[in-house]
Amino acid sequence: MTVSYEQLKAEFKRVLLKMLFSEEKAELCASVFADNSRDGVYSHGLNRFPVFIKSIKEGLIDPHVEPELIDRNGLIERWEGNLAPGMYNATKAMNRAIDLAKIHGIGCVAIRNTNHWMRGGTYGWQAADAGCIGICFTNTIANMPPWGGKEPRLGNNPLVISVPRAGGHVVLDMAMSQFSYGKLQENELNNKSLVVPGGYDEAGNLSADPAAIRKSQRALPVGFWKGSGLSFILDVLLTVMTNGQSVAKISAGGREAGVSQFFLCLNPGNYDKKVVEEIIEYTKSSATAESGGSIRYPGEHALITRIKSEREGVLVDDDIWNEVLKM
Repeated sequence: MTVSYEQLKAEFKRVLLKMLFSEEKAELCASVFADNSRDGVYSHGLNRFPVFIKSIKEGLIDPHVEPELIDRNGLIERWEGNLAPGMYNATKAMNRAIDLAKIHGIGCVAIRNTNHWMRGGTYGWQAADAGCIGICFTNTIANMPPWGGKEPRLGNNPLVISVPRAGGHVVLDMAMSQFSYGKLQENELNNKSLVVPGGYDEAGNLSADPAAIRKSQRALPVGFWKGSGLSFILDVLLTVMTNGQSVAKISAGGREAGVSQFFLCLNPGNYDKKVVEEIIEYTKSSATAESGGSIRYPGEHALITRIKSEREGVLVDDDIWNEVLKM
């Protein structure tokens, strides 16, 4: 079924106010959840909302605290997240990085002890909307084996890179596994197989069954050993920059809380915007592999889905939507 964006956001905000969020935090967090579903990232929109509420009730997320500046080294700032809502902390951190970049050309904010930021692309769009290039990443609980291993020791550690563009920003938002766990859940809920193998089942066989991969916790690193290495180095960078928890320490707690995140913002100033158009045009000039297929730049699918959702309503899972209505 579909519901209007306004109704979706209003229900999220109603529940958050009931959880004693301030008006500002309820508005911001409800917007992030609604935006994610509107743009087709259902796994980090409506589908994730009940988990978010559960984490608040369990004390993993504190809706009453604010992030704090710890120290500054030039244009690099280190912040303490105090376990506030992840999307609230992330939005504040990216806004600060944008402010620094607008003044100095570059700004960097590293934050520790924060929580799941939901869709990482949110903060790429945020930077691009401000006319800036954004680069950000986070660590997570261990949910992916290192290449050559079979037990989770790496986080999915999503990486986001965005570039502003008048016709629709270029926003790369990628997990370190072939499919994020949110996408695995989404396919499982819809009883759909993955388009390509995304991990291993418990017998060690490559599988396109999302339920089998979630059960084995053996997601396939993107690019095999390359994705494994990239996930590893992002965790190292985050831990060095924030003095926060590594994937190992997050995992030792048994729940994904107190993660570290990094936000880099670049103000490109005056640049030849035709260059981006030329790159997109050249990329799309390739013959498609399948009849009727299409080639899209990073972020294009989200923009297409956004326009469709605003016209036809936001697609929601009936059971999860009814669960939210009863909260």
